[in-house]
Amino acid sequence: MSQIKEPLAPTPAAEFESAVSARNISKNYGDVQALQNMSLEFPRGQLTSLLGPSGCGKTTLLKIIAGLLEPTSGEVEVNGKRVTGPGPDRAFVFQDFALLPWATVLRNVAFGLEMRGVAASEREARAEKYIKEVGLAGFEHSYPHELSGGMRQRVGLARALAVDAQVLLMDEPFSAVDEQTRRKFQEDLLQLVQNENKTFIFVTHSIEEAVYVSDQIAILLPRPSRVSEIIRPSSFRNKGVDNIRRDPEYLDIVDEIWASLRTYVE
Repeated sequence: MSQIKEPLAPTPAAEFESAVSARNISKNYGDVQALQNMSLEFPRGQLTSLLGPSGCGKTTLLKIIAGLLEPTSGEVEVNGKRVTGPGPDRAFVFQDFALLPWATVLRNVAFGLEMRGVAASEREARAEKYIKEVGLAGFEHSYPHELSGGMRQRVGLARALAVDAQVLLMDEPFSAVDEQTRRKFQEDLLQLVQNENKTFIFVTHSIEEAVYVSDQIAILLPRPSRVSEIIRPSSFRNKGVDNIRRDPEYLDIVDEIWASLRTYVE
């Protein structure tokens, strides 16, 4: 591996309102420093991808925002309130689905609402709404073992949407599905971002995926991780899902990110 370069100055972004602010976040695991004075703003109602080489702290930062890990120093604010642990303003979509194997699709999607004490009629109505929205209408009474991997991931996404959290944290949610399903998920995710008016924070190892789905891409350097660059694609965002991958800006950004990250790939 080549010697680590100093981080670049983040690309200036247009003015936006932040839903999530990470300020001077450092995280140590014993003698290993995973994150070093990382600061990053996540625009409200948009999707920000965290992209970087393996082991650069993407999931660590996501878990700190979720309140599942405590930073060694620094702080995270969500809607102006400091994060001190998990909260109803955030929902996590796990890489491995994390479904209840003994529960139906309907029960799995409604589970977060059940834990919050929402009445059965209301939680089932909301669960049914999001089951339909993620394309699983008709599978309400199926069990996880009866579903494909892609369908199980849709259940996890519907569960996160159903609790109506304002911030959705997604840890490589499409990595366990085949390429065709992954592309369909990416298209569906763009529609969800547009329709739901929520803030999405998305961890991925795929450069193409990050550029395709993101309003903002934060490039992270190897540990101790910090932000190298912030990229905000512009020209292709409203051209429709079928046109993005052919857009010159999309292709240029993919090439530029690979050129900046290939140094850190062994």
